[in-house]
Amino acid sequence: MMKNRRKWIPIFIGAVILIFFLVIALFAEQLMPYQMNELSAPYGKPSAEHWLGTNDIGQDIFSELILGTRVTLLTGVMSAFFIICIGTGFGLVAGYYGGKADRALSAVTSVFMAIPQLPFTIVLVTFLEPSMWNIVVAICLTAWTTTARIVRAKVIEIRQQPFVQVEEALGQKKRVILFHHILPNIQDIVLMRATLAVSSSMLTEASLSFLGLGAYNQKSWGAILFYAFRKNGVVAGYYWWYVPPILCISLCIFAFMLIGYYGLGSENVQQRKEYQVDG
Repeated sequence: MMKNRRKWIPIFIGAVILIFFLVIALFAEQLMPYQMNELSAPYGKPSAEHWLGTNDIGQDIFSELILGTRVTLLTGVMSAFFIICIGTGFGLVAGYYGGKADRALSAVTSVFMAIPQLPFTIVLVTFLEPSMWNIVVAICLTAWTTTARIVRAKVIEIRQQPFVQVEEALGQKKRVILFHHILPNIQDIVLMRATLAVSSSMLTEASLSFLGLGAYNQKSWGAILFYAFRKNGVVAGYYWWYVPPILCISLCIFAFMLIGYYGLGSENVQQRKEYQVDG
């Protein structure tokens, strides 16, 4: 009992952190003390009026940080959604159907796995029109492969279980077996990969924005870092400008990792001794 309670503590902490940032993202305009068109003296230090000071054009950094929460979280969540959809779809089809379908999809997966993810994403975003959706597309093109490999391996294992073989012997449609019997038994893996994909996508978006490849006229934590370093914020000692977005990114990734590891981690998947049979 005590062990189970301790296990839920990090999950609770991660959930609280994520809910905190989610509320900020949803109600950013209402929580911002200043709008982005309200300018003060540039390079202002933290004060009672501006808790995190002002940037190079006089915008309130605290308001900028709040507004950037939405773009960063949305990019991470949308990227993870498409990554999981593509990876799970490839893994289900390749693992269950086998044969030519498995060889073809495995070959495609191997090709994309051979491409260095971050350099390829940087090159692709460079040639695309800078926008949040193009960043999502660039992230998804190579990030789905690990999920596809893991799902495929698990589906091959479940396909050998007696309840699947009985359904096949009874002439059940393959799509019914896939979505009603196999998919529910890999939901732990899919959800765990989703939490990891969100944190990885957020880090990639921050990296792209830091390099100046983020969406124009859209605030994000990575964009704040880009302008802070571009204006020599580190050299000038403007820690209130570049430290907060770093902390926010780290906290969000930490929260997703807590939920992914302790709530949906490999230990939970490995300890499942019985498969669920739907219907």
